[in-house]
Amino acid sequence: MNVASKTRRALVIAGTDTGVGKTVVAAMLTLALHADYWKPVQAGGLEGESDTETVRKLTGFDDARMLPEAYRLSQPLSPHHAAELDGVSIDPARLQLPKCKRPLIIEAAGGLLVPLNEQLLFADLIASWQCPVTLCARTTLGTINHTLLSLEALRRRNCPVHGIVFIGDDMPDTQRTICAMGGARELGRLPWLPALTPNSLTDAFQQNFKLADFLGTAANDKTAP
Repeated sequence: MNVASKTRRALVIAGTDTGVGKTVVAAMLTLALHADYWKPVQAGGLEGESDTETVRKLTGFDDARMLPEAYRLSQPLSPHHAAELDGVSIDPARLQLPKCKRPLIIEAAGGLLVPLNEQLLFADLIASWQCPVTLCARTTLGTINHTLLSLEALRRRNCPVHGIVFIGDDMPDTQRTICAMGGARELGRLPWLPALTPNSLTDAFQQNFKLADFLGTAANDKTAP
């Protein structure tokens, strides 16, 4: 099977809040779908490791598969404030979907309602793309509230929700409750891994996810050449 030809052309990886693990999930899916990766807005990481550099390391893919950020800001803050401190304003015109020959994994910044500027939230940008959204959620205490609010924010903007990837220890009741009350399907759960490598992520995907859940053609394909 030619995975790339059957994969959704663009898939947004969003999180219920910052630090939930969406970069690791994005790397895992970039590997599994033989995709390109794009982090449109990076806040922080100029002196350390950016999310793009992390995904490059976790996939082993070359630079050609890592699309450059539209904005790379110096401070690890909300994008609107980080941009202000850097003396720039985030322009939505620079955040249009790039054209790719391969499938594209797009990693959002922070949670869904982080501001990009004084008028635009990240969820609004996602809505303009009309790409399927995979929502990353913890399994720890508090996740029901955060995840249901995130699903509500997506649906209020008519964002297509592809499903939920849970991250952490197995919590069957929590996961079942979120999916039932949020009207979303569980795509799988990524357990804590003792080491993060291309091999460990490939094994985790094969053991906990179904490739078929990530294949198909997006209704609104904005990345086709």
